[in-house]
Amino acid sequence: MTAPTSPASALVRPFTVSIPDWEIDDLKQRLARTRWPDPETVGDWSQGVRVENARSLVGYWERGYDWRRFESGLNRFPQFLTEIGGLDIHFIHVRSGNPGALPLILTHGWPGSIAEFQDRQPQAGRGRPQHRRHA
Repeated sequence: MTAPTSPASALVRPFTVSIPDWEIDDLKQRLARTRWPDPETVGDWSQGVRVENARSLVGYWERGYDWRRFESGLNRFPQFLTEIGGLDIHFIHVRSGNPGALPLILTHGWPGSIAEFQDRQPQAGRGRPQHRRHA
């Protein structure tokens, strides 16, 4: 049994990833202000993530990660939002060149994101016509 769908929740809306500069700047500032604990007292990971590894990761996110490259990579694909059960669901819809192609739905778990499929989307329209899928 399915719950009735309201007309507003059946709408599919175009979506583009667009992170404002101020949000990226704010994140970088917060990363720069990280208060680090003293180094662990053992030379292995038995006390958790090693401070040097955490510092390296935070440094990469603060100074090395190319947010705009990631954003433009996602925006290569047609993206949409729709509401299901009161939640916005973000999805990419890539149509195959084969009008009779079967749809293929790729989903991700938690934690995860649509970014896991960035390298898979262009393949939706490739290959033998009988193997092409709408993704």
